[in-house]
Amino acid sequence: MVKKESRQEVRVKKHMKIRNRFNGTTERPRLAVFRSNNHMYAQIIDDTVGKTLVAASTLEKDVKAELEKTNNVDAAAYLGTLIAKRAIEKGINTVVFDRGGFIYQGKIAALAEAARTAGLEF
Repeated sequence: MVKKESRQEVRVKKHMKIRNRFNGTTERPRLAVFRSNNHMYAQIIDDTVGKTLVAASTLEKDVKAELEKTNNVDAAAYLGTLIAKRAIEKGINTVVFDRGGFIYQGKIAALAEAARTAGLEF
């Protein structure tokens, strides 16, 4: 009998392939995105020292207050602008985008486009 891999296993494999291709450096950190069924998380990571430089998620109280729902495209776009503003305040202008193994459409694409329009380059 043929065993079909779960979506989660496939996503993790894709993510590991992506992570093998690039790392976040001090000059150009990695913008990592994760989405669950209810929330989205974005963080900018310097992989050389293993530190998170900037983080934002829909779990934060002030973000939740701004949003009607935390798991739709509008929430993703808001999170993209928020992470970009926080990164620019810290002096980070260019990043490497890590989509976390998720397909680049819908929420992931909305977050990326919002971050680009807010001033991040990738």
